[in-house]
Amino acid sequence: QVLLVESGGGLVQAGGSLRLSCVASGKIDWINLVAWYRQAPGKQRELVASITRKGSADYGDSVKGRFTVSRDNSKNTVYLQMDSLEPGDTAVYYCNAELVAGGFERDEWGQGTQVTVSS
Repeated sequence: QVLLVESGGGLVQAGGSLRLSCVASGKIDWINLVAWYRQAPGKQRELVASITRKGSADYGDSVKGRFTVSRDNSKNTVYLQMDSLEPGDTAVYYCNAELVAGGFERDEWGQGTQVTVSS
């Protein structure tokens, strides 16, 4: 069984920072693309950032220049550093990973972590 667990969410004032982590556990052969999504109440899920196994990153327009995604392949962990947070960043943040476990390709999601930015 493969499990993705996000952590690091919380309540922060506008202009503040948070660092989210996504840890994958289980019998994982390797992890390919990992992406962070977010979903605010009443809105569709939005792609925030993604990172390939080699570390090539891409960002949604609304977070470019403020968020940084990174990964530690030795720890099966991906991070999302969020700076200059705005109230519009308030959402549940989800981690999504395309990985291979037991020789099979899988697409896994975490349970999400709440980020709330107050004005």
